[in-house]
Amino acid sequence: MAKKVLVSGCFDLLHSGHIAFFQEASRFGDVHVALGSDQTIHELKGRVPVTNERERLFMVGSIATVKRAFISRGSGMLDFEAEMRELRPDYLVVNEEGNTPEKERLCRDLGVEYVVLRRQPEAGMAARSTTALRKMDEMPYRIDLCGGWLDQPFVSRHHPGAVVTLSLEPTIEFNERSGMASSTRRAAIDLWGPRLPAGDPERLAKMLFAWDNPPGTEEVSGSQDAIGIVCAGLARSMYRGRYWPDVIDRNLDEGALRFVEDALNFVPLGPRHSDFRVLEGTRIDAAGARRLAEATDRCWEAIRARDLGAFGSAIRDGFGAQIAMFPNMVNDTIQELIARYRDDAVGWKVSGAGGGGYLVVVSAKPIPRAVRVKARRAV
Repeated sequence: MAKKVLVSGCFDLLHSGHIAFFQEASRFGDVHVALGSDQTIHELKGRVPVTNERERLFMVGSIATVKRAFISRGSGMLDFEAEMRELRPDYLVVNEEGNTPEKERLCRDLGVEYVVLRRQPEAGMAARSTTALRKMDEMPYRIDLCGGWLDQPFVSRHHPGAVVTLSLEPTIEFNERSGMASSTRRAAIDLWGPRLPAGDPERLAKMLFAWDNPPGTEEVSGSQDAIGIVCAGLARSMYRGRYWPDVIDRNLDEGALRFVEDALNFVPLGPRHSDFRVLEGTRIDAAGARRLAEATDRCWEAIRARDLGAFGSAIRDGFGAQIAMFPNMVNDTIQELIARYRDDAVGWKVSGAGGGGYLVVVSAKPIPRAVRVKARRAV
């Protein structure tokens, strides 16, 4: 009897990359596809799918290498859990972008083998992704490499400091609540449409920051989000107790961008839960803010020097300073992953405010099951 293979996903805008994934998964046995409902996709990605669930079900179910397809009854990243318990598959197969500790833990609990595939196009064909096929995804994302929280006055008023951000090409579609400025990116799409307009980057970033935080906003988004999205390459924004930085330094050097790209590995954690409260139990003080600011200065200099050890050390120290002030940024899952990759890494942090998103691992060589990103160059 053939073994049973479960795969899950959105599979919107069906393309050759999906077909290649199903074909590779079918090497392990009969493929059963758990499709995310329209509601689940909206919750995870902040948008409705282009193709509704009934049409996606029809198309995926018609693929030769798919034995059966169904709409998952649940929600969130484990929306297929109930069906998985009923099916009792031999394998759960995901790609690197779909890999999360929650899925791996579920497989371990149920005695299911967990398989992570690399995204590989069919021989002779170009790589395809749903993100690349969606015009709206020409809008960049951003990651803060070091100094996050200093763009909030309630932190930088204790001690001035910078935030270092990297603008990212949308080569993958990051989930909502993953620390990649997805909500500010949606505001940018609402303001400008599918791509950034031409113009002075700092002026555009101020425009986006104001649009993202209209009068009456109670929890103001940090301006590093707008700066990181709009300003290509690397940016170092200096804050002194105000929402907007005093100065923004830029680094568009090709060597520096390649250095950072090669060093970063994004290990998916899944989106943070809606009830996540990072500000509970905070211990913000001048010593913590100064420690974070000093780590950020070292991070910026390490990038300029292309010193991997110093770069990783600065990011690790910056993350430690953040945790000291915001203990909820880490949990047991994140600590377990850090322990798993510690021997191969020189530094690590979580994206954004933590509680989900990505563990960003700094390493001299690619980390297994991690996603790689591409820095956005100046036009």
